[in-house]
Amino acid sequence: MPTSTRPSAAPARADRDPGKAVEICVAAARIFSEKGFHATSINEVADAVHLTKAGLYYYIKGKQDLLFRIMELAMDTLEQEVVAKALLEEDLVARLRTIIARYTRLIIAGRNELSILVNEIEGLSEAQRAQIVGRQREFMRFIRETLDELAAEGKLNDVDSTVGAYGLSGMILWVSRWYRSRGRLDVDQLVDHVTRIALTGLLEEGCGRTKPARPTRKKSSTEKKPSTKKAPS
Repeated sequence: MPTSTRPSAAPARADRDPGKAVEICVAAARIFSEKGFHATSINEVADAVHLTKAGLYYYIKGKQDLLFRIMELAMDTLEQEVVAKALLEEDLVARLRTIIARYTRLIIAGRNELSILVNEIEGLSEAQRAQIVGRQREFMRFIRETLDELAAEGKLNDVDSTVGAYGLSGMILWVSRWYRSRGRLDVDQLVDHVTRIALTGLLEEGCGRTKPARPTRKKSSTEKKPSTKKAPS
């Protein structure tokens, strides 16, 4: 009698694999991003991570709980990969540059949980929403306070720090809608361009602006090399 490769039961709650829990969140974030939270069934998530529906419930309480866990993962990522790394920079211009570059790289990397964080917030319960929105506000407060400190040093343009913080975040989040990895800009070049645009808009002239790397046109394999033959005299 053939045996199924899908486990029929998940591990006991005390022995749950944290790596599997993250795998579930990442897979669910991808499906929610493609189909929408409400249009996705719990069975689709279970299939994606090779668990039975019953097995999946050893890791989550339900679909809304799964959405909440995805958003917690998104906020953990922003705090660890953007805020914590930026705080290592004592120079405020370098700190702002780090915020922009690392935030942009996360978006380019296709972290679906970050788009879920923006697009599916209404799917949470009131208590869950309040918790996630509170963490989002802390993240935006960090950016705003960085801009306020730059203003105190006379390095910020005549820009309201709240408008600047939310405008910066919106610009970076929108990158995922149009950037294509097979385009003429690689990731480093795109990050350079986004950083340059942001710093030019936010900082006073001469306060740490840099020129972006020039894009390198990708050569086609069928592109002919220029002829070295001399024209007849």
